[in-house]
Amino acid sequence: MSKRWLGLDPGLARIGWAVLEIDEPLPAQLLDYGTIETSKRCPTPERLLEIEKDISEILQEFQPQAVAIEMPFFGRQIKAAGGVIQALGVLNLVIYRELKILPILLHQSSWKCYLDHGRATKQEVAEIIQNIFNLDSLPIDDTVDAIGIAYAALSGVRNQID
Repeated sequence: MSKRWLGLDPGLARIGWAVLEIDEPLPAQLLDYGTIETSKRCPTPERLLEIEKDISEILQEFQPQAVAIEMPFFGRQIKAAGGVIQALGVLNLVIYRELKILPILLHQSSWKCYLDHGRATKQEVAEIIQNIFNLDSLPIDDTVDAIGIAYAALSGVRNQID
């Protein structure tokens, strides 16, 4: 039986998303990917509402059975932290409300290590993803990370994050 995975790279301005399907023993297939984008000119509540609407549409269209989300790491980017955390809250809310799924949260270094190494650049991740899924090209944006997140999670990568 096949299983669909949704991978999410969260943010307030842009969320990368990707849907993979695996029907073992066949390899995983990349079904679709894209970004949810919100305008920096809009107030945060309006941006969160846009995220809620767009992620609801993706969930309804693809009906994933599992969801993996990158757990944000902020380091010195404290200014962006508030918006990202709020967007992450909306994603968790909508996923649970609509699918009753508890998303798997992965550290960036964990899913990147699974693909190659923990400090892989987007370009390096894109090249690995292109090879895995036999793609001629792939945009170098947040969708690359979302595909990597979903692929690592469906392959069994987990963190102990609650």
